[in-house]
Amino acid sequence: MHCNILEYLEEAEASHPQKAAFGDTSGEATYQAFGQMARQIGSRLAALGAYGEPVAILMEKDVKNLAAFFGAVYSGCFYVPIDKTLPKGRIRTILSVVKPRFVILGKGDAALAEGLLAEATALFLEDLLSPAPICEERLRQIRESHLDTNPLYMMFTSGSTGVPKGVLVSHKSVIDMAEQFTRTFHFTGEDVFANQAPFDFDVSVKDIYLTLRNGATMQIVPKGMFVLPKNLARYLNEKKATTLIWAASALSVVSTLDAFKEEAPASLRRVMFSGEVLPIRVLHYWQKHLGNAQYVNLYGPTEITCNCTYYIVDREFAPGEILPIGKPFPNTEILLLDSEDKPAGVGEICVRGSCLALGYYHNLEATQKAFCQNPLQGGYPELIYRTGDMGFYNERGELVFQSRKDYQIKRMGHRIELFEIEAAVNAVDGVDRCCCIYDQDKEKIILFYQAKEALEADILRYLQQNLPKYMFPNLFQHMERLPENSHGKIDRRRLEQEYREQKQ
Repeated sequence: MHCNILEYLEEAEASHPQKAAFGDTSGEATYQAFGQMARQIGSRLAALGAYGEPVAILMEKDVKNLAAFFGAVYSGCFYVPIDKTLPKGRIRTILSVVKPRFVILGKGDAALAEGLLAEATALFLEDLLSPAPICEERLRQIRESHLDTNPLYMMFTSGSTGVPKGVLVSHKSVIDMAEQFTRTFHFTGEDVFANQAPFDFDVSVKDIYLTLRNGATMQIVPKGMFVLPKNLARYLNEKKATTLIWAASALSVVSTLDAFKEEAPASLRRVMFSGEVLPIRVLHYWQKHLGNAQYVNLYGPTEITCNCTYYIVDREFAPGEILPIGKPFPNTEILLLDSEDKPAGVGEICVRGSCLALGYYHNLEATQKAFCQNPLQGGYPELIYRTGDMGFYNERGELVFQSRKDYQIKRMGHRIELFEIEAAVNAVDGVDRCCCIYDQDKEKIILFYQAKEALEADILRYLQQNLPKYMFPNLFQHMERLPENSHGKIDRRRLEQEYREQKQ
């Protein structure tokens, strides 16, 4: 039984030291080379007195970045990945929550550090990797004191107050995720994961740790491939990629730009997606070009270690239909609770199991609100996580995401799910993505949609055939591109802000 994620790395290193572990545009690192880099960084951090604390990593998305993650873990610390391209204000806010003693970054970003690191010590990766002996004895001592409940990483989600919340996830939870994914989807050492997600987005956690768990290989897809993806298929073929675990928005980019028009990836066996609801027309595009691949809809927030449910697409879906989120992974249970914490046919999706995160860093109030006692278990302490998402089971016994609790509105005496309107609009030909917000003061539904041209008449025509009139949007806002957050999701908060500014 594993209790430290480093055991995955060391087992793979021992069994096939010269196999490529991780690759980026500058080359590949073998398991042996990667392990050496991680232990060297860990030894340096340990010599500086780092132990049991957050180490912020503000770097490029590359193999050395990953080595810094594991270096922090070797030193007995946990890592906090921060995308250096985030706005400085956002980085500053994250650092104010983390309060790290040490921040690792590249020397090329020294100027960036000057304005951000008031009390932390900047450590340059180039210095940490300069030739120096690995302190095996100190690393052994650190390992002996390790518990599987120790935090492994911290990732940030948007806070309801505007202050981001740092989600702490333990070794135990990531090990459980890696084991359940491997058993469910039969990953092996022959797999090649093509990583799309940023390292500060938990979608990437699956790429990283499923690679190590199975002694597989992970290739970091260049970010530019999602801006001009005409060479994406060629890249995936060159790398012999077998598995994509991508944000749904990345799959949408491929279909919108018709990236597989001339060439399709030939070696892909699995296409897994999460983060947002995938429009059926996007699924159809991928199925058209990769008909033999397995398609899996994954669901779950950062607070439950990536995903708690999955649905393997096993039938045809028509435009406008919604993919189920399926069933829970082994060792995970889903509860649907109503407003009185009673089991319900339609209720808030609550989760119990080893997948639960430790909570929010330096935020006990938010932790106690979201991670609370299971109301169905009064005999002993047992936590559940309240996702804030509403769900129900369909006639096939599959769990279906209905909406966010705060996306449900009451208008003209009717209870309306904004998500249901979005699902209908996403089925309209020519619409790439859409988002609805509600003006409570004026009782108006505002639809923002991304398309090459204005399609209000087409949207209305489709809605007239598929939704009752009280669910029609009152205002239509055509945009060439909807705003996104750093993880590629639609930035709903920014849309709300822009609408408020337009009203003034």
